[in-house]
Amino acid sequence: MSGKSNMSKRYTSEFKRDAVALVRSSGRNVTEVARELGVSPEGLRGWVKQAKTDRGEGVPGALTTAEKEELQRLRRENREQQQTIEILKKAAAFFAKETMK
Repeated sequence: MSGKSNMSKRYTSEFKRDAVALVRSSGRNVTEVARELGVSPEGLRGWVKQAKTDRGEGVPGALTTAEKEELQRLRRENREQQQTIEILKKAAAFFAKETMK
């Protein structure tokens, strides 16, 4: 199979952790390790950068993995609550019309 796929592969957090550990412990650069593991150098660089942030060594203001997960959860909950509010508004408007008849 040659060429790039339009679908990005999903890797487990364990795989990412082990790949980052290999970069840190092997003395080889990201490109070499990425080639060996069959992942993109850009992806592995991102994992290494995120691991640094998670250890408190990232750039100021960068979100840790836990913070990103919490943000995703809060955004999802907010969307669900907004949808519920819209449904309740429509129901209230409907029932208001019905009681005016």
